[in-house]
Amino acid sequence: MTKPVSARADIAASSPWPRRYTVVGLFSLATVLCYVDRVSISVAIIPLARDRGYDAAAQGLVLSAFFWGYIWPQLGGGWVADRFGGRRVLASGVAIWSLATLLTPAASAAFVLLLAARVLLGLGEAVNFPAVHSIAARWTRAGERSRVISLNFSGMYLGTVLALLASPPIIVALGWPWLFYLSGALGVVWVAAWLLCVTDTPEQSRRVTRGELETILADRPEAPLAGAIPWTAMLREKAVWAIVLAHFCSNFGFNILLLWLPTYLERTFGVPLARIGAYALVPWVATFFASNGAGWLADWMRWRGVRVGTVRKTLQSASFLGGAAALLALPAVSTPWTAIALVTVSAAFNGVGLAAYGVNHLDVGPRYAGVLMGVSNTIAAVPGIVGVAAAGFILKATGSFAAVFYTIAAVYLLGMAGYAAWASGEVKLR
Repeated sequence: MTKPVSARADIAASSPWPRRYTVVGLFSLATVLCYVDRVSISVAIIPLARDRGYDAAAQGLVLSAFFWGYIWPQLGGGWVADRFGGRRVLASGVAIWSLATLLTPAASAAFVLLLAARVLLGLGEAVNFPAVHSIAARWTRAGERSRVISLNFSGMYLGTVLALLASPPIIVALGWPWLFYLSGALGVVWVAAWLLCVTDTPEQSRRVTRGELETILADRPEAPLAGAIPWTAMLREKAVWAIVLAHFCSNFGFNILLLWLPTYLERTFGVPLARIGAYALVPWVATFFASNGAGWLADWMRWRGVRVGTVRKTLQSASFLGGAAALLALPAVSTPWTAIALVTVSAAFNGVGLAAYGVNHLDVGPRYAGVLMGVSNTIAAVPGIVGVAAAGFILKATGSFAAVFYTIAAVYLLGMAGYAAWASGEVKLR
């Protein structure tokens, strides 16, 4: 049973380091590890396939198998986190994907087992974002949520960059299996630290000071653990569908640019393989800083008295409009660095949306933030399966990336219009 604030005489009145910062730091680190484990296979598949004799078709199945598991547990993970608490849900997810990572070298001896390991990785990682949203709804102040959620989401970009930078030297020095042993071991260490340091709510933690708890509760919408989920009201609410639409459109562009950028550079400009990595990292480094900057900007706007709904719509409109404009100009460029500059502008603007739709779940339904994230992230996983493949068909049909970029821009503009029309900053689900 949660202790009332007045009964917490066992807790010191002040602390130099707010406990919620530890919670935020740990779940953001989980997202970094999530993407390190997800992306490192894109480098390791080269020596792995050579050692095991996998052809291109087999490699494609290995790379896509992650999404076979990732798309399914989102809703269930969000519901369990909102109903019973996100601490154990997130710990279980990291434990499962770390186990899958550790087992990958052994599983690679049999193709079916390797696919199973990748599916298991997807199953574990699927609960990451729903659980984090559920925890953030209970551990953070409303006035700092934009930068908290932006920091967590930016772990996608940081994890991607770390995976692409660290994988080659580890493989060269130790062999490709050690890439999985090391990253899997980091996940095990993280689980131990998380379970030791974090509770489901700040009210349950004996390490939260009386002053910090009062600060959180004074600027946090009521978010008790959920009972029955109001599915009918949720599915009828336009503000929910605004989040889903924006999340889908954002992921559509992110996944295509992430996975097709190296091919674009090689086919369009003849960039040699040895130099593609240096080009391809630039957009994601920039997006890491842009998304975090947008989070601080959103919280500053709210502090200045701008309505939450206006903050979300303004930043999301800027995100999609800027992302689309850069892509529309991209087919006219003639040098790889100019192309990378425009891709970087587009990706960075897309990252700004993390301070809009990305945190909007906590505005609309703080009590059900995990479930809402499960809904939007399930639908937003579709571009990883369908959108990336569709880009390949467009490229085959047209022989140029221009139509691919125009398609992404059109999707962004659709998302901008829908979000501007339907989004809200008010609590809609209680």
